[in-house]
Amino acid sequence: MSTNDGMTDRPLDGPLTDGLIAPAPGPRPDGPRANAPIVPRNSIAGRALIAVVAIMTFLASLTTGAVMLVLASAAEWQSDVAREMTIQIRPTAGRDLEAEVRQAVEIARTAPGIAEVRPYTAEESARLLEPWLGTGLALDALPVPRIIVLRVAADRRPDLAALRAALAAKIAGVTVDDHRGWIDRMRAMASTAIAGGVGILALVLVATVLSVTFATRGAMATNRPIVEVLHFIGARDGFIASEFQRHFLRLGLIGGALGGIAAMVVLAGAGVSRDVFFGTAAETQASALFSTLSIGIAGYAAVLGQVILVAAVTALTSRQIVSQTLAAIE
Repeated sequence: MSTNDGMTDRPLDGPLTDGLIAPAPGPRPDGPRANAPIVPRNSIAGRALIAVVAIMTFLASLTTGAVMLVLASAAEWQSDVAREMTIQIRPTAGRDLEAEVRQAVEIARTAPGIAEVRPYTAEESARLLEPWLGTGLALDALPVPRIIVLRVAADRRPDLAALRAALAAKIAGVTVDDHRGWIDRMRAMASTAIAGGVGILALVLVATVLSVTFATRGAMATNRPIVEVLHFIGARDGFIASEFQRHFLRLGLIGGALGGIAAMVVLAGAGVSRDVFFGTAAETQASALFSTLSIGIAGYAAVLGQVILVAAVTALTSRQIVSQTLAAIE
């Protein structure tokens, strides 16, 4: 059918509508867009927080490793010192020092609880003074005492009072030292190391909490319009807080992992350095101070635990700050 202007009528259900081609049925090619996170993942503040958390975790892990090295060395020192006692015989005018040494050795060997007796010679006793007096000195004219080292049996503790009484009855000027004073000092040193490590770890956690607090408040201020819109349209506070918590948990895990890995590398390098400097003065000094420079499996597990702790503190702190801010909006 034709109209007066010569145009052909189009059916109402045809593919053309007002001269335009209708879109083909079916889903849109682009598909639905993914929901964007409330807090941007890659921001300057986020990268700065990762750096702060990494530094704090690195310092805390190094402190923990150092404390574990000191505790291991102190425990070995205490074990070695506790297994030994020392008999000291001072030279007395008119008495045979060598005979008194032999007599003290016989008394000590018959005492219960003594596994080994080793008398030091006059040269060995004089050599003990070299760190203070130097070498090449004639010590014959000095009243250098003679030393007898006793090794305590592992299954039985000797009667120290009876041993002292037996020696004093036969030898004048004899003393018995069980090194109790040294053991007490080592225990005090170990306790001080533990207290210092706990204090540093507490400071690191406080610094981490403060850093996360400022970062969370900054993120809330930057995204406050979005948070307020979500809050007023009915989004639950728990949902908004969980978004921030997941974001800062991710930052805490990344920063903690970076700091923990760096600390593990440094601690592992300290153990390798002992082999590199083997036989040198540095190796001797390190062996004298630390029996071992390896923190072992327990040390690396402690570092991993600190990474998880720092990440958890970061996430929980952010959630607490967000919850307080949302409560203030109401």
